[in-house]
Amino acid sequence: MHMQPRQNPLSRSDFFADQRSERPPVEGTVARGQLREDTYFYTGKIGNNPGGYLPFPATREVLERGRERYNIYCAPCHSQLGDGNGFIPSRGFARKPPSYHIARLQKAPLGYFYDVITNGFGIMPDYASQIPPQDRWNIVAYVRALQLSQNATKADVPAGQAVPSEPPQFRGQPGSGATLPAIAPAVQSTTEDQK
Repeated sequence: MHMQPRQNPLSRSDFFADQRSERPPVEGTVARGQLREDTYFYTGKIGNNPGGYLPFPATREVLERGRERYNIYCAPCHSQLGDGNGFIPSRGFARKPPSYHIARLQKAPLGYFYDVITNGFGIMPDYASQIPPQDRWNIVAYVRALQLSQNATKADVPAGQAVPSEPPQFRGQPGSGATLPAIAPAVQSTTEDQK
C-alpha cells in the first residue's frame, strides 16, 4: 500500500492507444457546484433576448447588498447616482459611461444589465470573474431602484408620507464628525394629538 500505481502528469501510458495518461472528462460530466440548470439566472436571457424580471424577490437585503457591490465595482465609473460622472471619467478616461437615467436604459430589461455586467460592453470590461451571479442580480436590482429614485414624481410617493420627508430628529447633539449622531426613535402620533 505504500507504493500505489499512478501516472505522473503528462506522462506516457501504454494502457491507452494515444499513450497519454491525462484523459478528458467523460462526456456530460458536471463538476461539483457547476450545474447550471437555471439558464436565466446565469445568463439573464430568455433564448437570445434579455429577460425583464429578477429571478428572486427584491427584498431590502437584496438592495442593500446590491448597493454595497455597486459602490465597489460600478460607482468608480458610473458614480453613486448612476449619472456616469464617476471618479475615473473625471480624471480623463477616454469615454464617459452612459447615465442610467437616459430613456434607453430606463426602458432596458433587467437581463440587459446582467448581460453587460457579465460580458462587458464597449470599453467596459466583463466582471464575471469578480462578481458572482447572485451579486450581479443584486446590483441589477439596485440599479433599477437607483433609476426609480432619481426619476420619482409626487405620484410615486405613498399616501400619507410628506414630500420632502421630515428630517430625522436627533437625541442630544447631532454628532461632531468623530462620533455618529444618535437618531431619536420616531414618535407615533395618536389621533388625539392630531386633533
